[in-house]
Amino acid sequence: MKRSEKLPELLAPAGSFEALVAAVSAGADAVYVGGVAFGARAYAKNFNNEELLRAVRYCHLNGVKLYVTVNTLVNDLEMRELSDYAVYLYEIGVDAVIVADLGVIREIRRRVPKLAVHASTQCSVHNVSGAEIVAALGCERVVPARELSLENIKIMVERSPVEVEIFLHGALCVCHSGQCLMSSLVGGRSGNRGECAQPCRLPYNGKYPLSLKDLSLAGHIPEIIESGVSSLKIEGRMKSPKYVYGVTSIYRKLLDEGRAANESEVRELKRIFSRDGFTDGYFVGNTRDGMTGVRSDADKESSKALDEVSFEVKKHPVKARVSLKLGEMSKMTLYSDIKSVTVMGDAPDAARNAPLTKDSVTARLSKMGNTLLSLSESDIELELDEGINMSPAGLNALRRAAAEAFEDTSKDLSDVCEAYSFTPMRQSGKRLRTAVFYDVTEYNKACKNGAELGYFDIHFLPADSVPLAAKTPSGVKSPPVIFDTEWHQVEKMLEKARELGVEYALVSNLGALALAREYGFAPVADFRLSTTNVGAYKTLLELGLTDVILSPELTLPMVRDIGGGVITYGRIPLMITERCFMRGLVGCGSCSRCDLTDRTGRKFPVLREFDHRNVIFNSTPTYMGDRADDLRSSGLLHEHFIFSTERADEIKRVVECYKKGNSLGGEVRRIGRR
Repeated sequence: MKRSEKLPELLAPAGSFEALVAAVSAGADAVYVGGVAFGARAYAKNFNNEELLRAVRYCHLNGVKLYVTVNTLVNDLEMRELSDYAVYLYEIGVDAVIVADLGVIREIRRRVPKLAVHASTQCSVHNVSGAEIVAALGCERVVPARELSLENIKIMVERSPVEVEIFLHGALCVCHSGQCLMSSLVGGRSGNRGECAQPCRLPYNGKYPLSLKDLSLAGHIPEIIESGVSSLKIEGRMKSPKYVYGVTSIYRKLLDEGRAANESEVRELKRIFSRDGFTDGYFVGNTRDGMTGVRSDADKESSKALDEVSFEVKKHPVKARVSLKLGEMSKMTLYSDIKSVTVMGDAPDAARNAPLTKDSVTARLSKMGNTLLSLSESDIELELDEGINMSPAGLNALRRAAAEAFEDTSKDLSDVCEAYSFTPMRQSGKRLRTAVFYDVTEYNKACKNGAELGYFDIHFLPADSVPLAAKTPSGVKSPPVIFDTEWHQVEKMLEKARELGVEYALVSNLGALALAREYGFAPVADFRLSTTNVGAYKTLLELGLTDVILSPELTLPMVRDIGGGVITYGRIPLMITERCFMRGLVGCGSCSRCDLTDRTGRKFPVLREFDHRNVIFNSTPTYMGDRADDLRSSGLLHEHFIFSTERADEIKRVVECYKKGNSLGGEVRRIGRR
């Protein structure tokens, strides 16, 4: 249990150095930033390596921690650069990195074992079992799904072996984090690679059903403190310094006073930024009403009316003791309430004409220039021999060395391991075709058409009067989201599946692996575990998974180097949402499927998932049946189908076309060749 017995950390965002200064000025306990690569906000200004060094130093001089986001999916060709970047972050003193990719976690733990790792919300951890897995992989903190209710947050805090960080305020994705492929597969900009085009903010069916209001838990501060969470994150690395300062300062006051926001403070938060107000729907467990909103003209005008604020770097005041004696090396000590450093410099010479004076020395040594320090002449204690001299360059070098030593946050690299070396995985053996079905009747029919292994959705287990297809290995697809309060419900479903003769489990989230083991299923990693590199693949195998279906964002050459399976037919799920859109679109009486139609007329099928969640599928199916040569050249042995909206006749046509290598006809999506 990692329950915080003190006030939770207030963690603020910064997309620029000015925003970082604003966060520190507003009272943040920690700030998270992104570098120019590997962060999930590629279009923020972000920090180059020199700026990251300055950011670490500035934060530490002000008693603030600095975390760096390394929370994108990484391919094998990028892993060496990522590994070297992690070494740099450790060397300059970054307090932790926020990571989403299992392969990246693996490489950081190998290369830089002392660099703290926080499991990003992009890891899709929804339950204690998932937290236990990321803890076993070496993470010190987990950021679970934003969709967790207070009840589920409390369960995770009480049972998790690592610290728990939750989101406090800011923009909400309608899709569970780490599970959105809409921007990538529809728009060509991967949200999992930091390039999200925000398709959820666009209209569908003439309305904005996917655009959520921003989160605000300002009304729940006492409950949050009592829950024992370790950290509270404000979203907003794309936001202005004014936003960062305004929001952070309000929550600083609420936390220090241990109270909920009053009406005036809520109005101020709305004035800073809102989408027709805020929502706390997930936190209170009410996802039916009042969660959607768009940024209105009134909202924009309100934000524009905010007073202009400039944020100047707050220099850390230091004092000095300086010794300049004939025949001895010069010595300068800088100190404050946080640290003390001493450096040595050139020895003074006997003066030939104009000797050094106290005023001339203190005037030169107090000029801290572009450093993050300030030193008053009156705060310099000087031991100065009479009749000595020292060049201005020598005094400047002494001052610069002392300032550099005081600001230095670097760490020893003796524990850093050898550089990353890539070895591709190669597969051999028999070709395997598997399929997942959202209807057991269609599953049975498909089995008769020769599928080697079929998975059916656990939410639609067959009635006792509908047996599974005879003499066919069968599998069950676990829910992509399982909260701790739903755990026993899923256990009952898996127990029934076992009684029906199911042998395999398609594991759709890390936490579900424990359930697969408990009921004796052979676990296979679904594409939802976002495997994009060899390191992630090896990690899943070491966790006990027998096979892995890779991320659909990979190209065929990337697949060749990893192994595993790939979705070669089907409408790929683009989003898994906590909210049920069918209630508003077709009503609960037809709670099975509907369509979302975008501005171009494309229809995205929506099916019900466990438990009244929705899955939004791509409007265009992926199809590689007529690209057999491409699949063979990639070394692919495991081809995976997804049958979502198809009925028996369509399934039969797809299977026949695929086996014959024929075109499917109509618009299809392809797996990239490069």
